[in-house]
Amino acid sequence: MLMSILLQAAAGAGLAKLGAGLGAGLAAIGAGMGIGRIGGSAMEGIARQPEAGGDIRMAMIIAAALVDAVALFAIVVCGFIL
Repeated sequence: MLMSILLQAAAGAGLAKLGAGLGAGLAAIGAGMGIGRIGGSAMEGIARQPEAGGDIRMAMIIAAALVDAVALFAIVVCGFIL
């Protein structure tokens, strides 16, 4: 079922558009997973060492911003393919 939908999309819109859509989706999924892992690890670190909460939180926000920036860049590049 999924394969037939993908083949119809590839035939009608071209492989570039299919690739751009898949690339943008994978970038968004990867960013969500990365930010979730960063947040979970930061919360675990704060639970283990509450006195370092401020430093861990600041590092978490910076890392999440970098992951989000890379994902946004990937989505913009995929948008240029369209």
